[in-house]
Amino acid sequence: MIKVSRPRDPRLDFFRGVGMFIILIAHITDNPYTLWIPARFGFSDATEMFVFCSGMASALAFGAVFRRAGWVMGLLQIVLRIWQVYWVHLGVFFVTLVLMLLINTSGVFPRNEVNALNLLPFLTNTGPNLIGLFTLTYVPNYFDVLPMYLVILGLIPLIMALARIDVRLPLLVSVILWLAANAGLNLPAELWFTKPSTRAWFFNPFAWQLVFFTGFALMSGWLPQPPVRRSLIWLAIAVVLLSVPFAWYKIIDVSAYVRAWRSDWDLLINKSNFGLLRYVHFLALAYLAWVAAGPGGARLRQTGWAAFAIGQISRVGQQSLAVFAASMVMARVLGAVMNLAGNRPLAVLAVNLAGVVIIIAVARVTAFFKAKPWKNAAPATRGQQA
Repeated sequence: MIKVSRPRDPRLDFFRGVGMFIILIAHITDNPYTLWIPARFGFSDATEMFVFCSGMASALAFGAVFRRAGWVMGLLQIVLRIWQVYWVHLGVFFVTLVLMLLINTSGVFPRNEVNALNLLPFLTNTGPNLIGLFTLTYVPNYFDVLPMYLVILGLIPLIMALARIDVRLPLLVSVILWLAANAGLNLPAELWFTKPSTRAWFFNPFAWQLVFFTGFALMSGWLPQPPVRRSLIWLAIAVVLLSVPFAWYKIIDVSAYVRAWRSDWDLLINKSNFGLLRYVHFLALAYLAWVAAGPGGARLRQTGWAAFAIGQISRVGQQSLAVFAASMVMARVLGAVMNLAGNRPLAVLAVNLAGVVIIIAVARVTAFFKAKPWKNAAPATRGQQA
């Protein structure tokens, strides 16, 4: 029996790639370009895009295994993926820490990069916090996305088991977990600190799983594909536009009413617990992106320079884990370089372009090694063997 691989969805690769570029820009320290990313004009940001697309990708990669090979085989694949992401998380932490120490030790850079990441507690109380790091009970804010993803991955076997009973059950449980998260369910982020700390994970996985499993359910067919209707398009546009006055910093700075509203209704826009208006805003943006991409992503199939640009973005989206890890490490280094250069316009432009080049290069190199070129390489000649 010939196994037919399912073709990649160009929309998934493209929008995951867009999210990766936005995440890079957002994490370069004191980057003026962050004033122009979508998060500055609405309640949701690239995190929702990353988690939602990860849910869609997981439905394709893991959901199919659960259905084809059974629950136990699906569970084993999830365990393997958790193992891989866990070590990526630790690698990102230690590589970033070492680079920040090297920057501080050089004496060239004006800012204390270790303190800027609030890593001094780890260095001053390393033993207990090392235990916390490995047990995910010490989760610094900058390093909190992958731990969130690990917990959500761990929920997939439960969701797939419920789906075997009724596909509505996973959606119900997802909503219940989100409600529980907003009622206080979370995990400790500083359990091993010398002074007792009650700080929980910034990205509450029990809340953020809602957007993940929304994407998972759409790709699994548990939720119907949204219809393309003019009324829905205008509704989505209205949601996006009406969010701007309550999210744009320039309006927030001058309007006492908006500041009071944001304070009074923080529960609806809270990032840690994935407030309801963040969900609504993201769904509106996702629907507009769905419409703009055309049926099956037809409008993403272009020619000329447009095809080249879309291809580079999509390539980054195809290697999102490697790109995300690299961008988290390099963003701090790029921020330090930009700060050293005085944050002048040309330096800001050069640093951001360098970041773009780096993550494209990471995506290309990752794809090269994943293709295992040595498997199809021609036999070496006697001279090459020597």
